[in-house]
Amino acid sequence: MTIQDLKNKNLILFEAISGSRAFGLATETSDTDIRGIYYLPKDNFFGLNYIPQISNETNDIIYYEIGRFVELLQKNNPNILEVLASPEDCILYKHPLIDLLKPEDFISKLCKDTFAGYAISQIKKAKGLNKKILNPIEKERKSILNFCFILEGQSSVPLRKWLSESGKNQEKCGLAAIDHTKGMFALFYDESGTLEYKGIMHHDEANQVSVSSVPKNEKPIAYLFCNLDAYSTYCKEYREYWKWVSERNEDRYNVNQKHGQNYDSKNMMHTIRLLQSCEAIFKTNTLKIRVENRNELLDIKAGNRPYETVMKKAEDLIQSVECHHSESTLPDYPDLEKTTRLLISIREKLYDRIIDNTP
Repeated sequence: MTIQDLKNKNLILFEAISGSRAFGLATETSDTDIRGIYYLPKDNFFGLNYIPQISNETNDIIYYEIGRFVELLQKNNPNILEVLASPEDCILYKHPLIDLLKPEDFISKLCKDTFAGYAISQIKKAKGLNKKILNPIEKERKSILNFCFILEGQSSVPLRKWLSESGKNQEKCGLAAIDHTKGMFALFYDESGTLEYKGIMHHDEANQVSVSSVPKNEKPIAYLFCNLDAYSTYCKEYREYWKWVSERNEDRYNVNQKHGQNYDSKNMMHTIRLLQSCEAIFKTNTLKIRVENRNELLDIKAGNRPYETVMKKAEDLIQSVECHHSESTLPDYPDLEKTTRLLISIREKLYDRIIDNTP
């Protein structure tokens, strides 16, 4: 079933402009997002062809089956609550039955987890992005040799430097673990290659050094320390960084690079907006999605606010949310029994009105 099928069969119950245009944050380049609600023909609903959601290829237009919509409302999903609270000038069509669904029947203290919880996850993501932008990792991957050091008196020398200055080859080295130590090895060297030492590492992506079988009469020429913890951390950060590079939105990244604030400014604008909405819910027991500080939020989106300033505002809002949440008179959770009865009532009226909507 497609969006056009919904329209052709008159299955749409609600349709509204959402996103930045509903929030009052649209600019000349903003897309027009549409969100809506539909119900299924009786045969589909009672049969085996239940479809909870229908969207276009870009997900700019998404419709939710009425049951799925109510289920998400009961979970205080921010996007779905905002659709229900759409400003009047953004509503394109509204079936009278949708008036039975009122935001105040769903809003609860659970919004702290859904609104603020999601915002906090985005702040962590923004901090991670900030770290990635400020600390790029070279494409050429370091090997475990970069995390090995030769002990010299009260100091140490990087292994690669030591090998180069002493004219030695890592493949001719043999390591033997030292009892009761972590990461410490005695280093032996076999210029002839007859002892068949395994070298310090087998290959460039080895995740640990190699230990060789060393004759008892051999004398170590040095002692080596391998910082395995640091190497493990580097490998994790390397994977995460280059995964981010491969998946990042280049247009958005280039905008962030251009304004030079080292954070995803569009994402942080919406994070601040979400925290403000959450704060207002606990202050007023209502959800109002049209912002009152458009210029400030667009300033953040444009990258005109320093990273530290935006993070401070987010942290202040989180503290305010915590404070007002503890004083709120909202219920801990939506009344599932009451709101489920509302859904049943809507379905009964829809299916009593028609025998079937299928051709």
